[in-house]
Amino acid sequence: MKLRILKALLQKEVKLMRRNPIIPKIVLAMPIMVMLVLPLVANLDVKNVEVTVVDNDHSQLSRRIIADIQAAETLTVAAVCNTHNEAMMTVEDGKADVLLTIPSDYSKDLANGNVAVDIEANGVNATKGMLGAQYVSQSVLGTLSQWRLENGMVMPKSEISVINRYNPTLNFRNYMIPALMVVLLIIICGFLPALNLVSEKESGTIDAMNVTPVSRFIFVLSKLIPFWIVGLLVVTVGMVIGRLVYGLVPEGSIWAIYFATVLFSLVMSGLGVAIANKSATMLQSIFVMFAFIMIFQLMGGLFTPIRSMPEWAQYITYAIPPRYFIEIMRSVYLKGTTVMELWLQYLCLAGFALLTCLLAALTYKKRN
Repeated sequence: MKLRILKALLQKEVKLMRRNPIIPKIVLAMPIMVMLVLPLVANLDVKNVEVTVVDNDHSQLSRRIIADIQAAETLTVAAVCNTHNEAMMTVEDGKADVLLTIPSDYSKDLANGNVAVDIEANGVNATKGMLGAQYVSQSVLGTLSQWRLENGMVMPKSEISVINRYNPTLNFRNYMIPALMVVLLIIICGFLPALNLVSEKESGTIDAMNVTPVSRFIFVLSKLIPFWIVGLLVVTVGMVIGRLVYGLVPEGSIWAIYFATVLFSLVMSGLGVAIANKSATMLQSIFVMFAFIMIFQLMGGLFTPIRSMPEWAQYITYAIPPRYFIEIMRSVYLKGTTVMELWLQYLCLAGFALLTCLLAALTYKKRN
């Protein structure tokens, strides 16, 4: 009986979506506009570049290089490691943006004209990796220049080598495109369900539902399922556009992307229905949803790197669901990270999904 009721309600929702003059246009036009326009205009300011140093020299000069990097306004020494493999772990874990390797006997060979140091940039965030590598290079060259003046040495030709990890071309679009799908899901799976439900309140059709024996769980589920399916379709369109237009193909499993999409769709649709349940008018729900959208986009790590935020704001981002979805999308797309390696992000999304869906069911009150 419950399945038949759910099926009938789903058929009603599909008909309402098809007859709505706005929803079909938004579903079709938004993925195309977002994926084609935003990657071209989005930009970031780079601050607080984390640097991991492999000091194989252990000399006064190498310690001075590290101290000057730490003293730089835009650079921070995240760790000083003994081996390259240990340092690479900090890059793979996202704890460092640039890896600097100082070779053995560097200070001794400096007098013979050998000044080669290796700089490797984390290309997942192309802008931060590229500019971070330049900042480190400038810091090292400044230290060497000062060292030369103090010791009466001739500065040899620089041979600093830079390697860009995960995003060799340093194309900033490769960093933005995976995360832009969060914008699509926030609108499609969060904003539209709220508007759909409040419009039924204003038209009076929901009053008829309140006097039926339909349980609130079945009712809320019938409101959410269509937008979950639309969310999957929208992400699919986004991936297709990313491949055809920008040549960006996920390095990891597509199923990992769809799994994250389902969880985040649950989060946003549950939140949207909960807001609609507490809203008396469509204008009220729009204002509330808009406030959440602004917070999610500004503090989720979409346009502003979380590490560039004040420390107190970084703690707040742990309560922002888009943070975890964006981390998953960028890691799967650019690094090929698996679900098991991102288990914490998936677990957090699942927790938020459970919380918002329960909130949506509990806030809907039947008036018999």
